[in-house]
Amino acid sequence: MKFAVIVFPGSNCDLDMYHAVKDVLGEEAEYVFHTETSLEGFDGVLLPGGFSYGDYLRCGSIAQFSPIMAEVKRFAEEGRPVLGVCNGFQVLVEAGLLPGVLMRNRDLKFMCKTVDLVVENNETMFTSEYAAQETIRVPIAHGEGNYYCDDATLAVLKANGQIAFTYKENPNGSVENIAGITNEAGNVLGMMPHPERAVEALLGGEDGKRLFTSIVKWGARHVTYN
Repeated sequence: MKFAVIVFPGSNCDLDMYHAVKDVLGEEAEYVFHTETSLEGFDGVLLPGGFSYGDYLRCGSIAQFSPIMAEVKRFAEEGRPVLGVCNGFQVLVEAGLLPGVLMRNRDLKFMCKTVDLVVENNETMFTSEYAAQETIRVPIAHGEGNYYCDDATLAVLKANGQIAFTYKENPNGSVENIAGITNEAGNVLGMMPHPERAVEALLGGEDGKRLFTSIVKWGARHVTYN
């Protein structure tokens, strides 16, 4: 597969994303800057963490208007995989590709540590390499990771199996311990924890690697190469 790593002004986890898919998995990857208007030739899109546009107004609220985001929306509408991590999750929410909002952490403090996640749905293109209800360890690093949605939206997320990951012990106040959700079609995943920082034992663990291998496995079945 060939992955596009979207780079906004203020992105700082783009190198981590690139390393995970290019160096660890051996897949193709290229940086695509926010000013670009085409994702031609790519099979997957990765929106990394960081502080896009300095997190002015709200996290991700300016990045949603970047020229590349119109193409990301089209890419998602075609059913192809889009992964947003941390600030990337915030951008996807602001752009309307995922429901809900990301608010300030419950204790109003930036959090940086490794947490336990529970795999709530292992039947998505992002989670097929995990076992249902498996506990994995993945780092978090965010100040606005408190996921919130109204009761009606939460009911829909549950009914459709859109809750991909939950925190075993809630670090930030997220409703129902939510750490990551998909869109209804299941091809867009947003999550606050950083799987790209958990792809090698040298980094402290490899539990995040299977998220990327899940995408590649999906690609092997669905991507047609010329």
